[in-house]
Amino acid sequence: MGIMVQGKWRMEEFAERNRKGSYVRATTAFRNWIGGDNFPAEADRYHLIVAHACPWAHRTMIFRALKGLEDVISVAFVEPLMLDNGWELSDGGDPLTGAQYAHQIYAKAASDYSGRCSVPILWDKKTETIVSNESSEIIRMLNSAFDHLATKSIPDLYPEDLQAEINAVNEVVYDNINNGVYRTGFATTQNAYEAAFNELFAALDQMETRLEGQRYLVGPRITEADWRLFATLIRFDTVYVGHFKCNRQCIADYPNLSNYMRELYQWPSIAETVDMQRIKQHYYSSHLAINPFGIVSSGPDQDLNAPHDRDRLPCA
Repeated sequence: MGIMVQGKWRMEEFAERNRKGSYVRATTAFRNWIGGDNFPAEADRYHLIVAHACPWAHRTMIFRALKGLEDVISVAFVEPLMLDNGWELSDGGDPLTGAQYAHQIYAKAASDYSGRCSVPILWDKKTETIVSNESSEIIRMLNSAFDHLATKSIPDLYPEDLQAEINAVNEVVYDNINNGVYRTGFATTQNAYEAAFNELFAALDQMETRLEGQRYLVGPRITEADWRLFATLIRFDTVYVGHFKCNRQCIADYPNLSNYMRELYQWPSIAETVDMQRIKQHYYSSHLAINPFGIVSSGPDQDLNAPHDRDRLPCA
């Protein structure tokens, strides 16, 4: 793992980053918004840099697909492995930004940048800078800012009347599930691991109960909360159970969560955003402090296209 310090890339030991035992996710630095005079919503102006493996980047790919923005916002992928130079752009580099590594994009946006060089990155081609590297805000921009350019018409995924409940669910899911799997897997003390483990499965139990009597997390209508949870669920049994020791049980052992996950996977255009081979390759072969030989797990067998039972509940 590496970090930028005053515009210079340097390696950082895993133990140094997690020296207190508990994994702490770095805050994002670029928090601009599409809209207004600075960053108007225009076709072919913005560019996403994403990783197939990364659940945070996956959110943005899901919203881009749901809204039909593939011809409006271009995309570049990074290689599955994240090694000494961090995320490496696929195919020898990104011709649009001229970068071979993600940290070069950050340096181009801010020559004195200090911090993590994460994905997703929403890049403005016109001003040649990063609009945002905060996935939760990028998906809200994709949800509404480009509606006049979208080729697919879907209901607002962050409707005003549900925002308070969506925010409350997001808080539980983010702290304990989305980030909880990382706090479990990257813990370097037994106490930190067990605390994160218990919070993770308490939250999964809570979501399982929530989905017993309603189709989606905030009722009969699908919202951003569902897609934020989905990006973690789809990786759980394949990666987090084994690699991150999140092994009290699998998502397959939760009747509601497993059927719900398959329903979302089977939504139009969503399966195309999931590349399980690259997901597995990244986690098992990049985190050598956890898996020193980089051996990629062969299992589990999953049939994500198997029928689900969520039709038993009303859908708005």
